[in-house]
Amino acid sequence: MDFSLTEQQARFKEAVVKFSQQELNNGVIERERREEFYWDGWKKCADFGIQGLPIPKKYGGLEADILTCLVTMEGLGYGCRDGGLLFAINSHMWTCEIPILKFGTDEQKQKYLPGLCKGTLVGGHAMTEADAGSDAFSLRCKAVRSANKYILNGTKMFISNGPIADVLIVFAVTDKSKGFAGISAFLVEKDFPGFSVGKQLSKMGLRTSPTAEVILRDCELPIENRLGKEGMGAAIFNSEMEWERSCLFACHVGAMERLLERCVKYAQERHQFGKAIGKFQSVSHKIADMKVAIELSRLILYKVAWMKGEGKKAPVESAIAKLYISESYVTSCLDAVQIHGGYGYMTEFGIERTLRDSIAGKIYSGTSEIQKNIIASWLGL
Repeated sequence: MDFSLTEQQARFKEAVVKFSQQELNNGVIERERREEFYWDGWKKCADFGIQGLPIPKKYGGLEADILTCLVTMEGLGYGCRDGGLLFAINSHMWTCEIPILKFGTDEQKQKYLPGLCKGTLVGGHAMTEADAGSDAFSLRCKAVRSANKYILNGTKMFISNGPIADVLIVFAVTDKSKGFAGISAFLVEKDFPGFSVGKQLSKMGLRTSPTAEVILRDCELPIENRLGKEGMGAAIFNSEMEWERSCLFACHVGAMERLLERCVKYAQERHQFGKAIGKFQSVSHKIADMKVAIELSRLILYKVAWMKGEGKKAPVESAIAKLYISESYVTSCLDAVQIHGGYGYMTEFGIERTLRDSIAGKIYSGTSEIQKNIIASWLGL
């Protein structure tokens, strides 16, 4: 396994960092206070090619391999301080674009992928319900076939991009007797009869990423909008989670790198008791731990990329990556606040915002406890 980047990948990552630093950070503090989505940033990312990164050129994408996707998201995480914007983009790409690309019909790909790549369409998925969170497949949302259409009834909760999405992949029960094998996936457009979005939800972090309840009340959609065959919902969901648990969390690695550099600089410049605080072991060890976490996070991510690039599945490896990176990100943010002291607690320095954003990483894409269950199950437990 060779995880070194090609010259082209390294140059592209540098370009992404420069772009995100110059174009995506203006007014982030004010936007977060207003819980406002950064539409201009979304459009700039689409023009740069971010949303179309993994999609074939015939649909308007860049047709990048998964390692290029990873390093791109790492560069975005390093350069962009708007965690909500990045989360919205990742949700759009890995939970909507990739499932359509992998499981969609030619007609579905032609209909949705070009707009999703251009950013003129916003995508996401709707799996979680009020009583179906970590127990993801205990869904109550039902889909009943009636002639040449399906009728969906149910309510989805905590739906990322819900208030702004043009199309959501909605998971619903088509045959309750089959358990998780009786779940199917559907492409639901915002204008379909019976589809509505509830109140936008206010969050602790990722406040610039719109989140809402989604309501399906006798929601009608043509049979052509089923994604994959009936009963393939679980397979579609698990496949997209491998992508999300790697590429999304590459953004966290980039953010951890940015935090590390800020902490090193501050520890060199800040003096107490007659010397730089970085000379105190209690500070330098925190910084050393941050560096270790970044290197190990990058290694497991690149291993996932290598496996998927070889056409292999990586359920355990992606679970390990998600678990380790999400936990390490929170720890690094806490250490960064502690190193900066009172300044780290102040809004204008942005470290406290990064901490608040990081905590959600232990919950979305499957909680830390669920990742441990996945790992343990593959060990026969």
